[in-house]
Amino acid sequence: MTARRPRTLAAAALALVLATGTSACSTGTPLDNIVEGLVQQGVDQLVGGIDEQIRGLVDDVLGGVELTADGTVPSSFPAEIPLTGEVLGGGAGPQGAGWVVRTRLDGGVAFTDAAAALEGAGFAPAGVSSDATSGYGAFSSVAYRVDLSVATDADGVMTATYVVTPR
Repeated sequence: MTARRPRTLAAAALALVLATGTSACSTGTPLDNIVEGLVQQGVDQLVGGIDEQIRGLVDDVLGGVELTADGTVPSSFPAEIPLTGEVLGGGAGPQGAGWVVRTRLDGGVAFTDAAAALEGAGFAPAGVSSDATSGYGAFSSVAYRVDLSVATDADGVMTATYVVTPR
């Protein structure tokens, strides 16, 4: 009987804590709120776990690929490549095989500005074509080729994609 009594007291205490702790929740019974909280916690853990698993899988499969989505360029991105706009993220191939960086541009002459920055850094243009909302061009230096494309989405957001490969 003594073993049963502590379990009963513990269960009652837990029920009391759960009932009073969840009574401040927005709607539903305390049990509904507990279940909702547990489900949300499980979803958060699952999503976080999937994100880490995907990053690990990409690294394992592609051997040394670096991905960024936090407003920074990959750590190995060549400093001599001028970027315009706000960096959104990018990727780097293994062992300097190549890089991709995406930036958000302010409208207007965004392609012209990005192209001028590359030319100002010593990159020669080839196959350049643009209009008010988009553009493409290949830019080369002794060390790198940069394929620059600028596009505007349906919401009017203009982005530039820089694909950089060593020469």
